[in-house]
Amino acid sequence: MSTSIVILIVVVVVLLILGAAWLIARRQREKTLRQRFGPEYTSAVRHYGSEARAQDALAARTRRMEKIRITPLTRDEYDRFLGRWENVQRGFVDDPTGSIQQADTLVNEVMSVRGYPMTDFEHRAEDISVDHPHVVQNYRAAHSIAEAGDASTEDLRQALVHYRALFDDLLEGHLTHEGSRRI
Repeated sequence: MSTSIVILIVVVVVLLILGAAWLIARRQREKTLRQRFGPEYTSAVRHYGSEARAQDALAARTRRMEKIRITPLTRDEYDRFLGRWENVQRGFVDDPTGSIQQADTLVNEVMSVRGYPMTDFEHRAEDISVDHPHVVQNYRAAHSIAEAGDASTEDLRQALVHYRALFDDLLEGHLTHEGSRRI
């Protein structure tokens, strides 16, 4: 065999290895992002129109949130927010629309105290999706209902349930029937 054929074979083999490595890395990235973001991954693909752009956006969110210090709540903050949430729920019977507005405000306050950037709604939802990917769609749905202004009582009830799911996640625990924190 001539030297040029040997060089050509080596170059082809190297290119095949590089191509395979790139493909494996891309699949691993997709797998990692799908596992981390769950349903938010599918939503991002729909929103951005391609998996590659969605993956880039989700990776960018992750990098952005790695620079932000999200802090746990103190016991006093936890108790105060929990008490306020109970008032929101009690108020739903007499004023469903007002209760939803209070729930939105309370969730935003918890996010702020924890250290989430409080920019426009879509950026807040993106930021939340990094740490709470399984409830971010609930947050978007609740916000949409709250903004609609003409929602039925059942829609408002569903919005309150959605806000509650995010609220529970933000409080970093699930509540027992006695209202205490289960760790």
